[in-house]
Amino acid sequence: MKNIGYLAQDISILHRQYYKDTKQQFDDLNLNPTAACILLTVGDYPTITQNHVARLLVVDKALATREINKMEKLGYLKKTNGTGKTKLLTLTVAGQQVVTTIQRIRVGWWERQFATTGITPESPLIAAIETVVGTIVGPDIAAARQLDDQD
Repeated sequence: MKNIGYLAQDISILHRQYYKDTKQQFDDLNLNPTAACILLTVGDYPTITQNHVARLLVVDKALATREINKMEKLGYLKKTNGTGKTKLLTLTVAGQQVVTTIQRIRVGWWERQFATTGITPESPLIAAIETVVGTIVGPDIAAARQLDDQD
C-alpha cells in the first residue's frame, strides 16, 4: 500500500491537471482558478463577506480582495457595504451565468476522469476527502456542498 503521505502529492497532480486541461475555457471567461473558486463560493453563499470567502478557500485576504476587485470590474460580482468595513458580495446576472459555466466545466472534467477510471462520485474516498476539508474550513462549506449535490 502506498504511504498516505503521497495523498497530498496526488491531489496536487489532479489539481494541476484540472487547471491545465481547463485553462483555455477559463481564459475565455477572463478567469483564473482562484477567481473561479471565489465565484463558486459566492454562488453558494449569497451575501457572503470577502473575509469569509478568503477563510473558506484558505487564501490570503489580499489575494481574495484583488481577485474580487477584478471580478467586480468584469461585472460578475457586486460589493455592498455591510457592518463596519465589511463588504458583502453577491453575484450579478452575468456572474450567475458564468458560475453555471464554471460548474459545467468542473463537472465535465471530473466526469471524464471518473469515466476513464471507473470511480464514482459515491466512492468512500470522496467522502473522506470532503470530511478532511470540512475540518479545515469548517462544517458550513461541507453542508452547502451536500445541499448543492441534492439539487
